[in-house]
Amino acid sequence: MNPVTPVLAHGVGGRQDLPLTLGQLLVGAAAALIVSFLVLGVAWRAPRLDPAAGRPVRAIAVPAVVPRLLGIVLLAVLAWTFTLPDTTENPAAGIVYVLFWVGLVPLSLLLGPVWRALNPLRTLSLGFKARRELPAGLGYWPAAAGLFAFAWLELVAPDRATLPVLGTWLAVYAVAMLAGGFVYGPDWFTRGDAFEVLSDLVGRLSPIGRRPDGTRVLRNPLDGIAGLRPAPGLVAVVVILLGATFYDAMSGALFWLRFTQENGLPAPVTGTLGLLGVVGAVALAYTVATRAAGRRGHTSAERTPGELAHSIVPIVVGYVVAHYYSLFVLEGQRTVALLLDHPDFDPWTGVITPTGVANVQITAIILGHLVGTVLAHDRALKLFPRAQAMTGQVPLLGLMVAYTVAGLVLLFTG
Repeated sequence: MNPVTPVLAHGVGGRQDLPLTLGQLLVGAAAALIVSFLVLGVAWRAPRLDPAAGRPVRAIAVPAVVPRLLGIVLLAVLAWTFTLPDTTENPAAGIVYVLFWVGLVPLSLLLGPVWRALNPLRTLSLGFKARRELPAGLGYWPAAAGLFAFAWLELVAPDRATLPVLGTWLAVYAVAMLAGGFVYGPDWFTRGDAFEVLSDLVGRLSPIGRRPDGTRVLRNPLDGIAGLRPAPGLVAVVVILLGATFYDAMSGALFWLRFTQENGLPAPVTGTLGLLGVVGAVALAYTVATRAAGRRGHTSAERTPGELAHSIVPIVVGYVVAHYYSLFVLEGQRTVALLLDHPDFDPWTGVITPTGVANVQITAIILGHLVGTVLAHDRALKLFPRAQAMTGQVPLLGLMVAYTVAGLVLLFTG
């Protein structure tokens, strides 16, 4: 089997492959955000997004037991891979890191929050009766902790592709989720399960959704994500998702590799500190900008970060597509081939070229930020008095430009 070239599996070929120089790209991306901000100020003067909007559609009635059984089958397949030899031809790591972790984003983007229906841990807890009510302040904090733990596993943990490490993490996570289900009932998974929360956030951008009354509709995807309301831990979830992707890009940069090798600390310690540092920097920038927007917009600075958290979701989706597109196409094929016992399979690379990957990455990142700008603008029109609706958004525009520049620099110089 021809191994997947790491450059193509996790990035682009280099600056010489870009359709523009990096400097031109950064200026163009920043200009696109600024121009969109000005256009929104002129053409979008009242809130338009409505979570209750959408055209009702008839859907094929699928009994709930069908996706539940499918989820159990998927769990059984993963468990079966742990009985195979722990070699590079074992598909377990590819199933978890590529097909599941990366694949859950496009699947949810197309079909909505699918993991809620498939989640085998939720299915196994259906017989549990809630022994306690979920504490009001708990919110998304368990999911935030789970997402950070998975990011650490994927990006930092030693021997993370080996069966003992991967299996131990999955077993501990499953026990924790089932314990939560045992105490709080199946509703625990809605905000406690990291992967259900990820699927729900991304699924709100799907054109297929449900109104608050449960009616299935075809909708403007922005109407769906506009329905995401503040809750404890929600800001932590979105900044962890974004920060982990930033760190993944940074971890391949030459300066970081050199620092990891020369600082004298064990690589896992350096990696853990780096992941915490990047997530912390993303959180600090977000908090400072959104609180500043609240003060400029004459509204509660404490309330604003939670109100605007939904605007980070399309940015996260953009970075996931940009950063993992080629990895998903190539390693996804290889993982399926290994599952089917075809280790000599050569992945089809027709859609993977340095320039093509670069174009996908640029488009995904800029589009994600543009959508985030629209969402932040619409929410600001609801939060801020009319006279401060535009001036209050200036810190948010600065945040979007900063995230865009940082993301492109990390992605294309790593």
